[in-house]
Amino acid sequence: MTSNSANDTQWADLKARWQELSDLGGIGSLLGWDQSTYLPAGASAGRSRQQSLLSRMAHARATDAGYGKLLDTAQSRTDLSPAQTRMVALARKNFEEATRFPADFVAAWSQHGGDSYSAWTTARPANDFARMVPYLEKSRDFSLQAAGYFPEFSDPMDYFIDQSDEGMTAQQVGDVFSQLREALVPLADAVIRAGKPRTDFMGRHYDSATQLKFGESVIRDYGYDFGRGRQDLTHHPFMTRLGGQDVRITTRVKENDPTEALYSTLHEAGHALYEQGVNEEYLDTPIGGGVSSGVHESQSRLWENQVGRSRAFWAAYFGKFCDAFPEQLAGVSEDEMHRAVNTVARSLIRTDADELTYNLHVITRYELERQLLGGRLAVRDLNDAWHAAYEQNLGLRAPSDVDGALQDVHWYFGSIGGAFQGYTLGNVLSAQFYAAAENANPGLEGDIARADFSRLHGWLKENVYAPGGLYKPAELVERATGQAMTVEPYLKYLRGKYGELYGVC
Repeated sequence: MTSNSANDTQWADLKARWQELSDLGGIGSLLGWDQSTYLPAGASAGRSRQQSLLSRMAHARATDAGYGKLLDTAQSRTDLSPAQTRMVALARKNFEEATRFPADFVAAWSQHGGDSYSAWTTARPANDFARMVPYLEKSRDFSLQAAGYFPEFSDPMDYFIDQSDEGMTAQQVGDVFSQLREALVPLADAVIRAGKPRTDFMGRHYDSATQLKFGESVIRDYGYDFGRGRQDLTHHPFMTRLGGQDVRITTRVKENDPTEALYSTLHEAGHALYEQGVNEEYLDTPIGGGVSSGVHESQSRLWENQVGRSRAFWAAYFGKFCDAFPEQLAGVSEDEMHRAVNTVARSLIRTDADELTYNLHVITRYELERQLLGGRLAVRDLNDAWHAAYEQNLGLRAPSDVDGALQDVHWYFGSIGGAFQGYTLGNVLSAQFYAAAENANPGLEGDIARADFSRLHGWLKENVYAPGGLYKPAELVERATGQAMTVEPYLKYLRGKYGELYGVC
């Protein structure tokens, strides 16, 4: 029988391993954050080599035989707490998955991801999709090879979905998408026919620095802790954790559209609130972060849309927005602002899309990914397929590759598959979580109108953020909301909101 002191020593060794793996991951995230923000253009090749080397080192530590023995010992113990048991189970899952990848494959895939991203940053502004074709072909090949190491998944997409949304399958995602397409297409059509609200004031000149300052003041109110984070500019906004207490966000600014920076900031802050809210005892362990892509995205969409685009939000912030931009908003009413930020229109850009058409952008990308991985679409034909899909799903055709297949950065990090479905799953879950929070805390709309987010943030922190990866995604959703994931709260929210705004049902 193993003594308590020996058990304590073994557990300390295991935690030290997790800390080291977390630190290596944080260093990798730091390299990626720098690459997306401040890296000089001439340094991109060297950065790709650094990322490749770090990936090789991290893979070696993640598959070390001694680490495997520590996990074997931990799994045989009967005195672990539920949290420790889940840590070990996730660590074992990660270990077994990592050991299937050859070290050379991991290093090569990582270097390709850095090279591909660097190429995209110049190909996109040059409107040069042809330049990215060989990179995308290589990304597809790497992705298929990675999925091939897991033959238990008959569909490569099932592997990638399980990596980001544990327990979900392509069939389940497809079912959700079918329900949403059936409900949202006619609703969006009805709203669009009802006419556009006034938006002329949105195209006026809004100083970049003032926009950033206003957005940062809002997320401070939300609860984002700048003592453990910061915001910077980038091509494509993102949130990243560089360490246990270092959670950063990025945004982008358009001086002729004040909503670009504001809603990018609110969106990424939602992700960051989640990461900053994880139980400190879980940090630097396998359960020390968000549990899935869908749950993570639910928080960015909740704070961006259900809070940030609500009538109550603008009741709280319209006066402050006018103080920041008195000339630009002269003669504009609070109601006009609220309607303007909820304009529904078919558009080419996913990140600019309204709530009713957004999911059509996601579905388009998801279906293209499935065709690429299934061998039904050649990479060289992706741009043409993109245009055809947009004409079918949204009735639009992009005038250039910039707003076409070069639009999203996700395919240009070196992997294809499982990158987009989380956005729509997050939309669905955002309404389900908000409804549960409102049920537990009646009157949240009044709180928001006073810029008081304490009850909403507090409920989310307790029920969604603090558990980190303690529960599987489906279990977390059911524990927090009392039911499995369902599209009904989301559809109810959209029908109610846009029915009121546009007089449709």
